[in-house]
Amino acid sequence: MSGLTKKIICSVFVLAGGISGYELIPGTKMLNNFSLFVDYRWLIPIISFIIGSFFGFILFILSYQKLCYLGKKIITYFQRIPAQNILSGVIGLIVGLIIANLLAYSLSFIPFIGNYLPIILNVTLGLLGITLGLSKRTESVNFYKKNIERFKKREKSPHYQLKILDTSVIIDGRIADISQTDFLEGVLIIPRFVLNELQAIADSSEPLKRNRGRRGLDVLNKINKLHSNKIKIISRDYPELKTVDTKLIKLAKEIDAKILTNDYNLNKLAQLENVTVLNINDLANALKSIILPGEELVTQIIKEGKESGQGVAYLDDGTMIVVENGMDNIGEKVKVAVTSILQTPAGRMIFGRIRERINKKNQETTHQKKTRSN
Repeated sequence: MSGLTKKIICSVFVLAGGISGYELIPGTKMLNNFSLFVDYRWLIPIISFIIGSFFGFILFILSYQKLCYLGKKIITYFQRIPAQNILSGVIGLIVGLIIANLLAYSLSFIPFIGNYLPIILNVTLGLLGITLGLSKRTESVNFYKKNIERFKKREKSPHYQLKILDTSVIIDGRIADISQTDFLEGVLIIPRFVLNELQAIADSSEPLKRNRGRRGLDVLNKINKLHSNKIKIISRDYPELKTVDTKLIKLAKEIDAKILTNDYNLNKLAQLENVTVLNINDLANALKSIILPGEELVTQIIKEGKESGQGVAYLDDGTMIVVENGMDNIGEKVKVAVTSILQTPAGRMIFGRIRERINKKNQETTHQKKTRSN
């Protein structure tokens, strides 16, 4: 045993001996015969406590080795018993003792044997509870596991990881449409410093910035009207940090939240800081329709492309289509056959040819082959 354990056991023995001496020794006739104790009776309890403590200390010294040996045996025995057996036995014992004490009060009024029945009931029902607990340990453990798992699921189900909105995603406006579809679970956090930045943009002297800021405020009002408890404003600020991006990252770390943004630089900075980012642009790209080479698209060529002879068209989701030799068909609706697809950080680009030109080319190739064979 450790030194602390030894001191605790010694203190228990000394205290128990002192209490025993205090209770037993003052009643002896030998002490009452001494004239000293007759005159100073207040000394009797003190001396009795000291004598009892001394005998308690002697008893501790004599029995310490045996207690250590017995303690090690008991600890070794219990270490070999599986934890589920101990738990089941203890629960069975507690249930048995509770039932025994509920019955004991009523049975104690029985003449002659009423004083002994509570003791008999406690021993009998306690042992019976231990026996039943051990025999039903497998069923009990399975029952506890199932209930603990259900409790954990209930605890986790209503709690979702928080999401912080940055200024760019608010001004973008698409967050209101996503929120309306209920795909975003949980609360949307808007820091006070983001609102301040948004208000500064709305109060700008430049018309373009002012319109963007006002649009962001309108988006927040729209979300708040759709879901009154969806938005939560946090007044926490970090004056020592200069940029809004660094403040967002620090706040996300403190409250264990994700950042909703479409800012490329914030996205990269947050990844370096191991903060999860939900990028609206990534979501938009993932939701774009899948188009494979060889498929046909009906679209309108809007403008001239960068390369000579190219025309540019757009799908409804904003995907750019580069049409080979489509410059002559600007403003017309044509059928375009997809030749290849290029994925870029800004989104997807589709390359194709006007279907009629492809058909003409195939017809010319077939005609040339026939003339050669002839």
